[in-house]
Amino acid sequence: MFLNQSDFGFSTEQMTPGEGWHCSHFFYSFDRQRLSDWECSDAELNEAKQQFIHILDANAEGRPARMQIGLTSGHKSDFSLMMMDPDPIRIESVHQALMSCPLGQAINPTWSYVSISEVSEYALSVDGYRQRMIDGGEEEGSSALETKVEKYAVRLEKMNFQRLTPNFPDWPVSCFYPMNKWRYPGANWFQLSSEERHALMSEHARSGIKFAGKVSQLITVGVGLDNWEWGVTLWATNPMHLKQIVYDMRFDEASAKYAEFGPFYTSYVCSAEKVLTACGV
Repeated sequence: MFLNQSDFGFSTEQMTPGEGWHCSHFFYSFDRQRLSDWECSDAELNEAKQQFIHILDANAEGRPARMQIGLTSGHKSDFSLMMMDPDPIRIESVHQALMSCPLGQAINPTWSYVSISEVSEYALSVDGYRQRMIDGGEEEGSSALETKVEKYAVRLEKMNFQRLTPNFPDWPVSCFYPMNKWRYPGANWFQLSSEERHALMSEHARSGIKFAGKVSQLITVGVGLDNWEWGVTLWATNPMHLKQIVYDMRFDEASAKYAEFGPFYTSYVCSAEKVLTACGV
């Protein structure tokens, strides 16, 4: 059964973020021993697999607004599930349905991360962009300046859509990792001034721009919601681009001096049917 916030008596105002969507990353592994010990007929196993596939059908009724499955590379999990929606109960309902379905007895959750999408405080506003252009030598009030500002406003609207309610790119590989900012003496991110943090993040952003068309990024915030402060989701047209963008951006001071990284999970985007086939279920 797929539930939403109204089923719990919550109102939209109580559970829906004022800006952005809830976001959850789940990672699971199949228990091969339980699967081998499961005494069931071929028909029962087939029905269990069909239920698994139905639960993970992103187009079925009651599913989150965004939902993506991946075959995880390495031993940390077998498959991944990323979901986004204004309603956190709708997201959690899919996870619980997966755990309570017949195959759920042989599925072990290995890790998860809970967060909310946001527009970063380091994203340049329209007024901020105008001032940057003026500081760079553009004539204040000129038609040339205002044309540039208008074009930036259009780009900003699109960028904020992707930051808050993103469409997941139809690319074959994704990578997720959580991160914190250091609080060590001599490298305490939270004791830097706003101007210093903006300058460092601007440098960081310039490094990432080189990968436009190859890598797409989503930053979500887990502060107060999970153990890590931010979650980074990357999608790429080829795995080598994941390696290169993370390597290149490690040299930026924002990463080299102030960033702490958690575990990396790389997944190859696929269907629930492909997960079952690849995992030998």
